[in-house]
Amino acid sequence: MDHSAPPSSELLEIAIEVARDAAATAYRMRVEGVSVAATKSTATDVVTAADRAVERQITKALRRLRPADAVLGEEYGMAERGTQPPARVRWIVDPIDGTVNYLYGLAHCAVSIAAEVDGEVVAGVVRNIHTGEEWTATVGGGAWRAGQRLRCSTESDLAQALVVTGFGYDPRRRAHQARVVAELIAHVRDIRRLGAAAVDLCLVAEGRADAYYEKGLAAWDQAAGALVAAEAGLRIGGLKGLAPGPDMVVAAPPALFDPLHDHLARLDAAGGP
Repeated sequence: MDHSAPPSSELLEIAIEVARDAAATAYRMRVEGVSVAATKSTATDVVTAADRAVERQITKALRRLRPADAVLGEEYGMAERGTQPPARVRWIVDPIDGTVNYLYGLAHCAVSIAAEVDGEVVAGVVRNIHTGEEWTATVGGGAWRAGQRLRCSTESDLAQALVVTGFGYDPRRRAHQARVVAELIAHVRDIRRLGAAAVDLCLVAEGRADAYYEKGLAAWDQAAGALVAAEAGLRIGGLKGLAPGPDMVVAAPPALFDPLHDHLARLDAAGGP
């Protein structure tokens, strides 16, 4: 039996096909009306019926196209089937990134699907549910939207940088993050909080903002978006030499990464609850 992984371009084609169908379902369900199905970490951290339905649709489609692969989804967790030895390919799925925006009918939300081979994300797509904007990337193959290769901002002065961030749902974490923003905002052009990490990373990838940071991201929040950002020339990392992860993800052009990192480290942005 051949357990070799397919090329990243093939995985991307699958991700795009599945994400487009999933985004169409999410859009239709939003037009028909959505309701809160459950909450997660707090009463404000919501799950809609669409989150669950869209993830089930994505998982079913991936099972049909790649039955031996593993799938890690935000709503249903890790699933493997037919894997002996364990799957080399794992799909990382956020069925609706920006669920609160989606619930309120705000356009900043997306389906995010990434393909990971032997622990490395090699392909990813982020598709805006409302606008149809679609960002894609393969490792070493660049980041793209609408046939145009993406390049990150060339800004080199942090004081002139538009920085995007996000907040967690735990009130104590939000209070800590608010203190960081209150200190940081004096050192940058301005700060935006848009509410969907995957889309945020893609906007930074094409220079519609200069840099991004956030504490508390799960794998599905940033797998596809971080690949798009990296392939557009952004430097991706955590604080104090750590890899990007739940404690902190920083994405910035090389000239801005160190000054932004140093402010965030000084403000203990990765600390708190």
